[in-house]
Order: sequence, then C-alpha cells, then structure tokens
Amino acid sequence: MSENLKDILSNEHPEIDQETMMLYLQGKLTPEQKHEVEKRMMQGDFEEEAMEGLQAYNDKEQIQYTIEALNRDLKKKTEKKQKRRDKLKLPDQTWIVISVVIVLLLVIVSYFVIRRLLQH
Repeated sequence: MSENLKDILSNEHPEIDQETMMLYLQGKLTPEQKHEVEKRMMQGDFEEEAMEGLQAYNDKEQIQYTIEALNRDLKKKTEKKQKRRDKLKLPDQTWIVISVVIVLLLVIVSYFVIRRLLQH
C-alpha cells in the first residue's frame, strides 16, 4: 500500500501541501502567501475541512504532533486491515485443481473401461 495513503493530510491532488498548511496555521506566511492559501482552500473541500479542524487548536505548535499521531494510528489501522485481507486470501491452488481434474478423469476413464470389460 502506498505510504502516501497513510498520511492523514495527503491527498491525490493536494491543493495545499502539508508544510504550507502548517505555516498558515502558525501565522508564518506573508499576506500574499496567506491570500494564495485561502484562494486554494476555496477550490478544495478536503483542505478547507482540514484547515477548519486544525484552526480549532489553541496551541498551533501541537498540531504537528497531533498529525504525526494521527498518521501513526492510520498506518496501524491500515496495516491491520491489510493483514486481515491477506489472511482471507486463498492460497494459490492451481496444483490442487489440476490434481482433482486428473483424479476425476481417471475415475471416468476407469468407469468406462470396467463397464466395457463387464459387457464382454
């Protein structure tokens, strides 16, 4: 599974990268950069929702730690689900199928051979 999918702030087509988002939340962007970020947020629902949620934090420095914790939890959960899916997968059973087909063919051929011998 792609590591990018295990990052809570990643997206297939990110309008705003995580670093820019963090600088925006911490108030470390110039007014022009801030305006550009706000313009981009209006184009993407995910970024806007994420930004609204992250702005609710009182301590902006703790956001990075929260994001890292969320990423760890997301990675653990996706790995658990992947392991569960892997357990449910049937192993490659090609040889078993071939063996069953051969045995069935032998049984059918034997039936006809025995039947023919009994008729004579």
